[in-house]
Amino acid sequence: MTVKLEDIIAQVEGQSHPPVDRWNPDFCGDIDMRIDRNGRWYYMGTPIGRERLVRLFSTILRRDMDGKYYLVTPVEKVGIQVEDVPFMAVRVDRIGTGAQSALHFATNVGDEILADADHPVRVAEDPVTGEPRPYILVRGRLEARIARPPFYELVEMAEERLIDGKPSLAVYSREQWFALGAALTDAAADIPV
Repeated sequence: MTVKLEDIIAQVEGQSHPPVDRWNPDFCGDIDMRIDRNGRWYYMGTPIGRERLVRLFSTILRRDMDGKYYLVTPVEKVGIQVEDVPFMAVRVDRIGTGAQSALHFATNVGDEILADADHPVRVAEDPVTGEPRPYILVRGRLEARIARPPFYELVEMAEERLIDGKPSLAVYSREQWFALGAALTDAAADIPV
């Protein structure tokens, strides 16, 4: 069975989440909830094992302009800790071909995202190790870190392109190119390491 881009677009656009960005309840303080750098949720130091509960919490999560994360309902807003970003992109598929292709991501909490101008892929550098840390914007100001296996798949799909005047490895999705890192030019490839 061939998956069509139109079907995936309809599925992704059909996802609904509560309108947390429109809710402005009073801040009720912080709670002892944490999301670790691998997207695992903890309450009072204990992992939350119920996947449905984690998915529910993820739908009312919001990151405000102050950079902090909150669980928000119409009547309360509580702060939680997030070590890096709240979600992990655990799968990527290329849907369609050529100019009509898209990168379809799935997160550890069930969100599905098509990389595009509103959901860009970006790669930062780990300040300690110097390794690439790839992300995709899921919704609002919430990002997912792209797990290693899907990132390797992106690298396999990448082409050399000039991005902002620099040779880069980049992937294409929904009329956008996203840089994954610097491309090795012939001159750079000759430098001994």
